[in-house]
Amino acid sequence: MDGVSQGIQEPFDLVRLSLNERVFVKLRGDRQLTGVLHAYDGHMNLILSDVEETIMIVEPLDGASDVPSTVKVAKRNMEMLFVRGDGVILVSPPSRT
Repeated sequence: MDGVSQGIQEPFDLVRLSLNERVFVKLRGDRQLTGVLHAYDGHMNLILSDVEETIMIVEPLDGASDVPSTVKVAKRNMEMLFVRGDGVILVSPPSRT
């Protein structure tokens, strides 16, 4: 067992080990973030820097239910961001390969 696995006893331990590293955050409303995690709390409020937000916008085609919708992707970058925890669905730590 490696040193990272031994330090994980509870779910928040995984988040704690991701401090000052780039994480992936999935939010409600088809939004995703990647950024450097600086702080978090028990409500999963997050403070991220160097953030890229990706928003998936699904647009149905002219009322035809049997025709697939189109998906547009909008991206924006932010220097610093506070994320309210009630919108957080998933936080993924950086790949440790």
